[in-house]
Amino acid sequence: MTQGMSRAQSEVNDPAYDRLAASADFIELRKRYRSFVFPATVAFLAWYLLYVVLSNWAHDFMSTKVVGNVNIALVIGLLQFVTTFVLAWMYSRYSTAKLDPLAQKLEAEYVAGKDA
Repeated sequence: MTQGMSRAQSEVNDPAYDRLAASADFIELRKRYRSFVFPATVAFLAWYLLYVVLSNWAHDFMSTKVVGNVNIALVIGLLQFVTTFVLAWMYSRYSTAKLDPLAQKLEAEYVAGKDA
């Protein structure tokens, strides 16, 4: 047991998990995950906040008619949904190509380490 850690805290994690969490593969998996999720989250929130800002302070621009009764505000609002689905699709492809193979390798190591 490490100094400053109570017995209950040290028993929270399986030792096999602790070994994997310190491995280079696990660190790489977290790095890959964060390299997609953080920029995608920032980009989506900026896009959403742009919509909110335009809605609050650019009434004339947002009420500009595009086709019939469809205005720019409606178009941008609908594009928020499109953006959500595109980001989900992009993450799915990224995860399948970059995260899943490494995660499966780590899972196999975890199971093998747990059985040992």
